[in-house]
Amino acid sequence: MTKFYNKWPFHVGVILFSIVADQLTKLWALVRFTNETGAPNHDIIEVISDLVRFQLVFNKGAAFSSRPQDLMPFLSPTVFFILISVVACVVMFVFYKSIDKRDWLSRLGVVMILGGAVGNFIDRMRLKMVVDFIDCDFPDISFQNFSMTRFPTFNVADSFVTVGVAVIILSPIILKKIHKEIKAEKEAEKKALAAKKEKPAAGDEK
Repeated sequence: MTKFYNKWPFHVGVILFSIVADQLTKLWALVRFTNETGAPNHDIIEVISDLVRFQLVFNKGAAFSSRPQDLMPFLSPTVFFILISVVACVVMFVFYKSIDKRDWLSRLGVVMILGGAVGNFIDRMRLKMVVDFIDCDFPDISFQNFSMTRFPTFNVADSFVTVGVAVIILSPIILKKIHKEIKAEKEAEKKALAAKKEKPAAGDEK
């Protein structure tokens, strides 16, 4: 019997929850961290000392302020992100459909990624940029000319995407037995198909 957390109504609920949670927290950030003109007021709220704090950042790029749209400068940022979002959602949906239903963790990871992607997509369509406000400290990293002292500011949608990717990666470890069963069944199907192709047709036998 399929558990409730592995059925599509639950997955739709996860997507809707992620979108609502993301948009409500961004609305709060906009109200709390902007002045009368809508510009950031540069306030900072320390949640866990300097380790975790809230401050408003408007991101006109992609996740974590990256700018993949520079690869296709002939497209406007809005058109670029519409195209990339549609393609990403289609790819994730196809991936979701291809996952064996026993691998409930990977399916959950995919819907978390979809929910986060839609949350940021709504920002791009509504504001032409993404609202980020979660600022976390990061172990100091220095490599040649690259250095990072804090993790890039992010939001709830980014968190859903990141956790979703982590869940998919960890699924083969957590559901090791199930993945072995799925792999064994696929290998058996391949062998059966190969044997069927190699078997001569009845009319070819003499």
